[in-house]
Amino acid sequence: MRNEVCKSLVKIAENPKMVFLTGDLGFSALEPLQEKMGKRFINAGVSEQNMISVGAGLTLSGAQTWVYSIAPFCYARPFEQIRNDVCLNKLPVKIIGNGGGYAYGSMGGTHHALEDYGILCSFPNMSAFIPAFAADVEPIILKMISINNPGYLRLGKCELPKEFILPKYHQWRCLLKGNGPLLVCMGPLVGGILNLMLQLDFAIRPEIWVVTELPLILDKIPSEFLCRLAGSKLMCVVEEHVANGGFGQNLIWLLNKNGIPIPKFLHAYADGYPSGTYGSQLFHRQQCGLDPLSIKELLL
Repeated sequence: MRNEVCKSLVKIAENPKMVFLTGDLGFSALEPLQEKMGKRFINAGVSEQNMISVGAGLTLSGAQTWVYSIAPFCYARPFEQIRNDVCLNKLPVKIIGNGGGYAYGSMGGTHHALEDYGILCSFPNMSAFIPAFAADVEPIILKMISINNPGYLRLGKCELPKEFILPKYHQWRCLLKGNGPLLVCMGPLVGGILNLMLQLDFAIRPEIWVVTELPLILDKIPSEFLCRLAGSKLMCVVEEHVANGGFGQNLIWLLNKNGIPIPKFLHAYADGYPSGTYGSQLFHRQQCGLDPLSIKELLL
């Protein structure tokens, strides 16, 4: 997805107000953007708190500012600067975090982003975008530009099954029909789950939806989803994020607040480090029951 971000930003980089700051990252990936932007492409160094504050200052001066780093370095390290400098002032600084969830694998907890969109969506005026597939990136970039609020873009690795035809981008999309349980996913891990569920008989396979934007708004939930929910005996939410403040909790809260009946509910989420060891992204997903086989067992 990082490559798609570069391609999408290059398309809009002729805007003289656009500025891009990186925390000493993006080598062998963002060079086309650097070449296109020249002096408006700024390496802020390993100084993420300062990078956010500089981005806020540039935005106050009229710039259209994007800041980029490994996900935990651009939301956890500069927590105070995002809250005070960006969100409390409602500045449309756009934050790009690469490697959501367990994407950085064996690099360990310092490089994992397991609570990012939960934390950031607790700030006033912040929106979060979690593309599930590479094709989602460009429409999300264009949408972030159109919103005059702070925004966070969480990147991962596209896991779209080969030859699968994606429906047109929408923040709520039905990817697969089925007469089984209702399965709602957030993030790229939906690709592997989708690939496995395609092999199941229609009568038992889940209906799979993917959601890519937060905060959740009731009016944005398609009537098709609400109708399917009303006829379901089981709904399962899957996300590579901790339970507290995550998509699952927010969805249940929103539905309950508005008096919408909820069926039996299951939640698969990032449960930290159950074994106390580090490994690949798949290893951590398996440890937490987020891999496709675990989700299949959970549902069936």
